[in-house]
Amino acid sequence: MSEPRIRAPEFPLGLEWFNTDGPVKLSGQRGRVVLLDFWTYSCINCQHVLADLRYLEDKYRDRIAVIGIHSPKFPNEQVASQVRKAINRHHVRHPVVNDPKLILWRQYGIKAWPSIVVIDADGYVLGVLRGEGRRRQLDALVADRLARTDDAGPAQAPGARPRPEPPSTLSFPGKVLATPNRLFVSDSGRNRVLECNHHGRVLRVYGSGAAGLVDGAQEYASFNNPQGLALVDEFLFVADTGNHAVRRIRLRSGDVETAAGTGEQGRGAGTLSDDPLKGHLNSPWDLAYDNGVLYIAMAGSHQIWQLSLSQNTLAVYAGSGREGIVDGRVGQAEFAQPSGLAVGDGRMYVADSETSAVRAVRLDFGTVSTLVGAGLFEFGDADGAGKLARLQHPLGVAADTVRGRLWITDTFNNKIKTMHMKSNSISTYNIDHPLNEPGGLSVLGEALFVASTNAHEVLRVDLRTGAGAPIEIVIPDV
Repeated sequence: MSEPRIRAPEFPLGLEWFNTDGPVKLSGQRGRVVLLDFWTYSCINCQHVLADLRYLEDKYRDRIAVIGIHSPKFPNEQVASQVRKAINRHHVRHPVVNDPKLILWRQYGIKAWPSIVVIDADGYVLGVLRGEGRRRQLDALVADRLARTDDAGPAQAPGARPRPEPPSTLSFPGKVLATPNRLFVSDSGRNRVLECNHHGRVLRVYGSGAAGLVDGAQEYASFNNPQGLALVDEFLFVADTGNHAVRRIRLRSGDVETAAGTGEQGRGAGTLSDDPLKGHLNSPWDLAYDNGVLYIAMAGSHQIWQLSLSQNTLAVYAGSGREGIVDGRVGQAEFAQPSGLAVGDGRMYVADSETSAVRAVRLDFGTVSTLVGAGLFEFGDADGAGKLARLQHPLGVAADTVRGRLWITDTFNNKIKTMHMKSNSISTYNIDHPLNEPGGLSVLGEALFVASTNAHEVLRVDLRTGAGAPIEIVIPDV
């Protein structure tokens, strides 16, 4: 006796929709295979799934319908305007419904992010695929179900109706790096890196603007969502997140080359090789340099890797690959989407975003400790001593050994926090200019440079007064 089929429940009224002219109805998708993507925009695994969905959308066109069910983890992700920003930042093309109270999550019995519910052409639930890396399974399942129906579906799929960002020179800048005479900016949304002076005049642009993995001269090379930056002698290293690679810019010539990675995403704890160009990285998000070693925050595998610049070798440095918040020896420790790195006074500080934590790695002893944070679902906005403080999905850290402070982008609280390195006490640093999901920051003398990602701005903050103002980024006409 066959199991009874379950019809997919219709979307409830009253939810806010994006990328569409109005609410989408499942009953209007008969004859088309439907994929419901349960995601939350901070989750790196959910971000990886978006590429798979884009592939399927291109392959099957109007024969499938992809609908995003945004099921937020953090309070900041419940805010409609931030969801819209995330849709634009991640180039989501299909309709998305925001479900801040997780009504659909419970209706469909979802247990974890990401999850994809597959609905057949008759409107019945086929099952749920959990986790990332399911492109082949989804492809085979969609092809099989479409072969079983003669109905090509409605004439038009529920196409996207995006609301683009306002015109600006920068697009979702992720990280910044200030040196005595330069300011480097990861213009992440435009797939390029800018070399500016401190007043914002752009001196050189690295990257054509098209997403891709192409080495060569600065105007012909390409990046894909570049993030973290590290300067080593005359080389600027770039965490090329969307390409799962580390790139290197020769500042004297302007040439761009790949230092590590194949362009293909590594799975699990990563695939290593004696040759860094054959190693499979997994969403490298930030970089830090110390004593001949380039450290890589591997957000996708919850680890920190190291690229030895003298020996040209690539290896896992810290993190077992399990997502969590476990201290101890570097090999047994657990991280959760590390997204920011900074080195100072013999320690490497880590913005461990999914646990809303700041971790510290003793580079001499090879041990990991937690300075702020308590778990995957422990977050908030509270100043205080050590583990009494709470952050919300921090993405950036900058070590300020002159002042004995660590600067933190408390990203989902839209704030800058500062931590005293000796006491681990956290306090809010008040800036007289609003921030919108700041992603990275860099300290130089009496100035703090901040990438206010969702505002498409880079701010310069006077640390003597707290006065902050956007830097006018100007690209001269050629």
